[in-house]
Amino acid sequence: MAQTHVRRSRRPAGAVAALFLAAALALTGCGAGDDSSDSGTTSDSKAGAAAQQKGAVDAESGVDTDSGGGSTKDQSADTPPKVGPSHVIRTASLTVRVKDVPKALDEARTVTENAGGFVGDESTTRDGKGRERTRMVLRVPTEKYEEVLTALAGTGKLIERKAKAEDVTEQVVDVESRITTQRASVARIRELMDRATKISDVVTLEGELSTRQADLESLLARQKSLKDRTSLATIKLSLSETAAKKADKADEPGFVDALAGGWNAFVAVFRWLGMALAAILPFAAATALVLLLWFRFFGRSRRPAPAAAPAAEPEGGDES
Repeated sequence: MAQTHVRRSRRPAGAVAALFLAAALALTGCGAGDDSSDSGTTSDSKAGAAAQQKGAVDAESGVDTDSGGGSTKDQSADTPPKVGPSHVIRTASLTVRVKDVPKALDEARTVTENAGGFVGDESTTRDGKGRERTRMVLRVPTEKYEEVLTALAGTGKLIERKAKAEDVTEQVVDVESRITTQRASVARIRELMDRATKISDVVTLEGELSTRQADLESLLARQKSLKDRTSLATIKLSLSETAAKKADKADEPGFVDALAGGWNAFVAVFRWLGMALAAILPFAAATALVLLLWFRFFGRSRRPAPAAAPAAEPEGGDES
């Protein structure tokens, strides 16, 4: 009877233990489910935030994340790279023959000033025949370059025109990059000078700073020169007067030309005769006066004496 009682008392205890075990398992499963759901929610939110951040970065960098890893290359292949403005040095020389050099010179100045340019140099000479020739150096904005050339060529007869364009974009970009690097280098040297404690280090850094500042100033001067030459075109203008036209030898003179020539010759002969007589007249008057005095004083003394009259015969005649 005692053994039977013990067995009956153990069965309810085993049932209670099984019940607690099932409840614990159930609670553990729910907790795991909740944890998994929470972790899933957290991971989803983190993934969403990362996706948004990546999308923002991609939007700034121009990368399309929807098309995969090779989207950057595809987009760069489809979209041409951005190219900066080109820098070109333009020069030209014009030789124009005009009727009036001062007038053409005023026109060239007006055209240049209206385009926003200026006259850089000017010189005027005159040849042995009295014809003027002026040389000018004009600086005009590059956007008005062709317009000014056309206007200057129209001031007279164009004899010669030369134009040249030199692309210096690479030089400009290289100088700008070197200036940026050199400025950063100068700034680093100054920081090291502020931190230096030894006099020897300070002296060494000062020498290095002077060298780098000199290089920087040289680069800045070159940048300024390139900017001036690319922003303003240079035009060398030469203005010369038209030569006098020579008479055509093939043209034969007409009646009017012959009559006019004969009259001019007639007038010229009489003019020269009159001039010759006027030149001789003083000498002729002096010679006539001398001859008159000569004959008056010396002509009488040279006249022969008159012959004596014969003796008269007696009236009676011969007595015999």
